[in-house]
Amino acid sequence: MRKLNSAMERFALQHPNFGVPNLMLYIVIGNVIAFFLLRMTSGLAIQFLYFDWGLVLRGQIWRLLTFVFVPESTQPFNLILSLYFMYFIGSMLEREWGTPKFNLYYLSGVVLTLITGVASHYAFGYGVLMGTYYVGMSMFLAFAALYPDARLMLLYIIPVKAKWLALADVALFAVDIIAALLRGDWLRALLPVIALLNFLIFFWCEIVDQIDRRRAYARHRNSHQTIQFKSAVRQQRKKEAQQGYRHKCSVCGRTDTDCPDLEFRYCSRCAGYHCFCVDHIFNHEHFKE
Repeated sequence: MRKLNSAMERFALQHPNFGVPNLMLYIVIGNVIAFFLLRMTSGLAIQFLYFDWGLVLRGQIWRLLTFVFVPESTQPFNLILSLYFMYFIGSMLEREWGTPKFNLYYLSGVVLTLITGVASHYAFGYGVLMGTYYVGMSMFLAFAALYPDARLMLLYIIPVKAKWLALADVALFAVDIIAALLRGDWLRALLPVIALLNFLIFFWCEIVDQIDRRRAYARHRNSHQTIQFKSAVRQQRKKEAQQGYRHKCSVCGRTDTDCPDLEFRYCSRCAGYHCFCVDHIFNHEHFKE
């Protein structure tokens, strides 16, 4: 997975002119045109737009592309909101990644979806695809990974961070997979998995690196040295509460309570923790073990 991720990154860097700038604008326009076609033909136009590998083999190769433009909703208000959200997410990703990498991300999602449809055609006898709902959801997962603290409006009124919505989407993916398996709809069970796979291809290195950083942080917190330091801090605070002062010079015995304006330092060359006032920090015999 790491090699595939590196290959994608390398391709995007080596081909700066690859892809269609502002790709999501054309996807949105295509969805709007398809929506009006469906409305004008009472839904009959969808018969010429969806993907079916059997029909593609008969020469209807436009279906390899047109299924992308099949709207997810036939309700105008819901369609406007979904297209706006998709355009917003796509534009943010393209701005962050650049046109080549964003086009690669979207294209790989579409290609993986097509491969799943073809495999389903031969394995289960059907492989009809209408729209790219899960490709869009994988785009949102990418957005949440890049901007986890971005606030989005849930139900258009409740501000929620993107990372929590992403977790909810993953949970919905799991529900969709289980529901499809219970129905025996293997294609619908595979599509969410393929969308997650597309996300992992591009974010595998970041996920692994973040896991490694958390493990290293956990090891550091539980290390013997860290535990000793925390214990020393607790003991020092307890000692301060009992003695009534925080710093005391190990030579002259003056404290920060007796002389509030006096500065104190700890000597790094002494064994253990020994404090000295500024008059003796450079003029004392070092403590040895």
